[in-house]
Amino acid sequence: MKRPVGARSRLRRAVPIVAAPTAIIILTAAGAVQTHREPLIAAALCILAVLTSAVLIWIDATGWPLVVGLAVLATGVALACWGDPRNLGWFGMCVIAGWAALVLTTRWAIAVDAALTAAFIVMLSVVSPEPGWITWTFGVALTCGAFVFVRRERELVERLHAAQAELAERARTDERHRIAREMHDLVGHSLTVSLLHLGSARLALDDDLDAARTALTEAENAARDSLEDVRAAVGLMRSGDAAAASPTPAVADIPDLIHSYRNAGADIDLDLRGVPAGIAASRSLTAYRIVQESLTNAVRHGDGGPIKVRLDTTRERIKITVRNGGAPPGRRPAGTGITAMNERVATLGGTLSAGPSAGGWLVEAVIPA
Repeated sequence: MKRPVGARSRLRRAVPIVAAPTAIIILTAAGAVQTHREPLIAAALCILAVLTSAVLIWIDATGWPLVVGLAVLATGVALACWGDPRNLGWFGMCVIAGWAALVLTTRWAIAVDAALTAAFIVMLSVVSPEPGWITWTFGVALTCGAFVFVRRERELVERLHAAQAELAERARTDERHRIAREMHDLVGHSLTVSLLHLGSARLALDDDLDAARTALTEAENAARDSLEDVRAAVGLMRSGDAAAASPTPAVADIPDLIHSYRNAGADIDLDLRGVPAGIAASRSLTAYRIVQESLTNAVRHGDGGPIKVRLDTTRERIKITVRNGGAPPGRRPAGTGITAMNERVATLGGTLSAGPSAGGWLVEAVIPA
């Protein structure tokens, strides 16, 4: 027999482990005294109850061992109280029914209850036709039903706690992924632009010092802006105050993004179609990040040729297409940024594809508006 979920913890089973055996021993003794059993018989029945309870507690009995132990305890109660429906010791049968309902599965708890009620029906038929036997029959049945209900409620609470813990862990995992994506996007873009400016400065050192100085200044500004963005993002994560956060980039900021790359020497063609108005902030931010990450990959891994960006915005969806020349052998995107883009788009119910196409690299994303 499978132990129910709510019966797995010893602490949660304090009633069947301690209270129930103690009550059965006391009620067996009381029943034997009330029916005026011989002292030796009464002592033997009490010792039987004590030993059986001790064994059940020692082995933390469940399943068949518990069923057998409860049968022995029920036999002891019946022998102690036999013949008198007014004997208070019969409450031991109710305690046994409750113990079974708390620890055994519902099916086996009902089986134990049926056996106990059958014993009272037999006594009603064989011993005496007194209505007290019927009262004990209903008492045992009600006790079993009540404790089955208690056990099921306890199991439900445990499952709810487990689900709550799982949701909390999933939320923490999602938050870590979100932070990783934000840091990747913030740092990746600025480093790529800074590297472009530094490369221009290196090439211009011998021929045009002014141009080299300008490129270094732009690289410094890009690095400073990135540092400020990272500080703002970390500060927001610590405080959790969304109102204090700086405005997040959106679709309308994509031309400025393109300009920062062009200013660093990248050849980018931008094709904007539709009016990016009325788009939800989360979807607008995702579109911006997709273009940003695609440009970062195109500049870092592409062949240096023209990059074509197309943004088609309608009321139903935002379609993004970024195409560039093929990456030299061994310089394909490592996949972290692509994974982050996939996660962003999938969260909003959209689709994204990224891979080789017509001798180049193509990123296509569709985001429901």
